[in-house]
Amino acid sequence: MLKGKKIIIGITGSIAAYKIPLVIRLLKKEGAEVQIIMTPAAKDFVTPLTLSALSERPVLIDFFDKDFGTWSSHIELGLWADIMLIAPVSANTIAKMVTGIADNLLLTTILSARCKVFFAPAMDLDMYKHPTTIENINKLQSFGYKLIKPAVGELASGLKGTGRLEEPENIVSQIENYFNDSLSFLGKKVMITAGPTYETIDPVRFIGNYSSGKMGVEIAMAFAKQGAIVNLIIGPINIEIDHPEINVTKVTSAAEMHKESLNIFRYSDIAIMAAAVADFTPYSIEQKKIKKEDGLNSIKLKATVDILADLGRNKKDGQILVGFALETDNGLVNARKKMNNKNLDVIVLNSLKDAGAGFGYDTNKVTILTKNGDEMIFGLKPKHEVAIDLLSVIEKYNIHK
Repeated sequence: MLKGKKIIIGITGSIAAYKIPLVIRLLKKEGAEVQIIMTPAAKDFVTPLTLSALSERPVLIDFFDKDFGTWSSHIELGLWADIMLIAPVSANTIAKMVTGIADNLLLTTILSARCKVFFAPAMDLDMYKHPTTIENINKLQSFGYKLIKPAVGELASGLKGTGRLEEPENIVSQIENYFNDSLSFLGKKVMITAGPTYETIDPVRFIGNYSSGKMGVEIAMAFAKQGAIVNLIIGPINIEIDHPEINVTKVTSAAEMHKESLNIFRYSDIAIMAAAVADFTPYSIEQKKIKKEDGLNSIKLKATVDILADLGRNKKDGQILVGFALETDNGLVNARKKMNNKNLDVIVLNSLKDAGAGFGYDTNKVTILTKNGDEMIFGLKPKHEVAIDLLSVIEKYNIHK
């Protein structure tokens, strides 16, 4: 059920931390990889040695481990995890999460997380019912964090009421339900192209563009997290992709990307053509470096194959083909025209005129159009969130087409 899922458990200072070893055992039994991050106060309630033995990983507490001379990167941890579970989470840590205070490794990792964050409060009933705590919990939920509600029962104070950490079996069950619900593309074969192509002039020069491949890679990661089998065809980019459900094919030229795309598309349910393919390539390639002193008045170019149009011509019933349109003027008109001419189901429009969008940025601002006539405008946001928006549009389109 949870095989291969990467889960960070953040433990804060609460007597309820004694339940977490069982949570770890249940998650490991289901095949999950578990990394523990503790606040310094949490060490008073459960030992790092116990947690490390159960999780089979060193427990992280501080940014820098003086004993081993190692540094824990909250950014890498935030990228690694498929979900974060903060349990038990105290009223103090909840308040810090709301205000963005980052005074320990756990809090900085939460701020860096790109995944779903679950939080399971544990505290005395009057603390839990306090207006400040209620407001803070509501605020976290507005961020998209998932509340695992505390149970009713006897508390450490001897009082009875709401505030007990939910039982380990129920916590794990909620995590399993999340992954089941989020696997919208389970088993779907998805082809994605990303990055630029380089068209060789001579052994040291080429025609290319500024595409970083970030958008396509984020789309690939999003599909993989939702259970798809992803074939990613990438041009020359400096991004390492390490995911068991993403098969990477590296290409350089438009011709190579065309060949691989045609081959893989035949077996794909969905194709996302996010690569910035060169429109032109030299008629001939010089076998030796062109010397400046030899002079060169011009380079004769020919058009590259229109990969997107070729796939559109070969598209079969049931396949979904998605294209991108990077425009500077008349964006909506040109995007609609491109979608119709190339037999696309969905097209993602962005503009070089929008600040923070386009080549090289970690953010993007897009409008997504569908053959059904839908037109969805999204504000500037990180590219991993744009990828999630695109998947949501594709899922709805697939249901209603």
